[in-house]
Amino acid sequence: MKQLQIALLCEGTYPHMQGGVSIWCDQLIQGLPEHQFQVYAISGQRLRLHELQLPANVNAMVSVPLWEHGGAVRGRGLHYQGLAKLDEAYDFLLSTLFSRTSADRGEPQRFLSALRDIFEYAQRGNLTRALTTQRNTVQFYQRWQKQASISASEHRSGSMLPMPTLADALQASAWLEHFLRPLSCVPPKVDVCHAASNGLSPLLAFASKWAHNTPFVLTEHGIYLRERFLELRFSSHSPAFRAFLLRFYSLLTRAAYSMADLITPGSHYNERWALDQGAEPERIRQVYNGINPAFFPTSTINPARPTISWVGRIDPLKDLETLIRAFGMVKDSLPEAKLRMFGSVPKGNEGYAKYCQDLVMELGLSNSATFEGRINDVVDAYHSGHMVALTSISEGFPYTLIEAMASGRAMVATDVGGVTEALGETGLVVPSRDVRAVAQASLRLLGSADLRHRLGHAARQRVLSQFTLDNFLHVYREIYPRVLSQPVTHSRWQP
Repeated sequence: MKQLQIALLCEGTYPHMQGGVSIWCDQLIQGLPEHQFQVYAISGQRLRLHELQLPANVNAMVSVPLWEHGGAVRGRGLHYQGLAKLDEAYDFLLSTLFSRTSADRGEPQRFLSALRDIFEYAQRGNLTRALTTQRNTVQFYQRWQKQASISASEHRSGSMLPMPTLADALQASAWLEHFLRPLSCVPPKVDVCHAASNGLSPLLAFASKWAHNTPFVLTEHGIYLRERFLELRFSSHSPAFRAFLLRFYSLLTRAAYSMADLITPGSHYNERWALDQGAEPERIRQVYNGINPAFFPTSTINPARPTISWVGRIDPLKDLETLIRAFGMVKDSLPEAKLRMFGSVPKGNEGYAKYCQDLVMELGLSNSATFEGRINDVVDAYHSGHMVALTSISEGFPYTLIEAMASGRAMVATDVGGVTEALGETGLVVPSRDVRAVAQASLRLLGSADLRHRLGHAARQRVLSQFTLDNFLHVYREIYPRVLSQPVTHSRWQP
């Protein structure tokens, strides 16, 4: 097999953060030693590359900082000859962002046309300097006001961005400049670009396709756009700024579906979402995550007290609040019950972690519900409970779920993302955010050793038959050469 050069494009995950996407990236790289990988990591600040331990077949590591002074900007000065075209492209981008509705299927193409012209400038001049002038800020504010006024006069409330304040426009224009910084990077010169999620990382694939005609594979684990909606729902941003962010994310994700030569969602749930956002069915191939079952043996040893275990990162999307409240109800029926929660607190989630800790105190659960941080061997975390709970409000195809299944532990899990696809009939599925349903299902499992044994055994067999690492790697060994063998369809992305 020919050795390929693959650019793995990541946003806020591998190699500097832990979690399911980082596990997936590491599995892919180490599982395909016959290929060479270049890792592009989009992050807030520049990564300390010398502190990272990467597999031997990673031959390049590129940090793409969005918020560091200077960032990823290429070029020391303004490219004066290109400023007029940049100004025109930027105005076209704004008119697309602030248009009346996101339902028009032609909008991703107009959005891409503007991005491509901005990319052309960014490869020659300093994009940050060009987009952070007073003139551009005024342009941003006036364009937003104009589009909002037109929609309001035509009675299109609900299908437009709200009228901004000057503060909204200042904040939005600054964020937009930071979001566009990946276009200033030297485009990856590789055989294939593979984005590990939708969002900002596909901007690097766009650049490589525009510069080198490089095929682009897009994998989605969670639903990037839906998760941005969930995050912003409870944010402190103004309604107008939230609307701007969601509009930008919506256009960006739809543009990525349009540009990708192959989309490999992690579940059929993700596939349906991509289709709804305009992806073409013939360019989709669903690929389940996989694990090595040998790393997740079963155990016949159970804790002395009825125990629920939970594994994951402390994050609002994991909805520990529902789990803690449900455990309070479990404890009313089983006073000796315990809840053990294993996982780290990502930077930025300290406030949510404190909220969960305070909730434990408020409900009088301090002696029975414990936060135990990271554990050296995650199998011990799964085995620490009679059962394992997953109460997320958004998921892709979670590793913690199939790891717990492989470990032979019965599950209570919320019906989100690919969870039901993974569990099948081998666990108890409940609605998300339903405290009573989580409590009742947990009590059912804790009260029946026979049910736990039957479901746990069936869950492991399901992993062995469908969700192994060997199956996952076999698919990608086939995918890369196939994408390379097909001509890139220029009509999808050329302006």
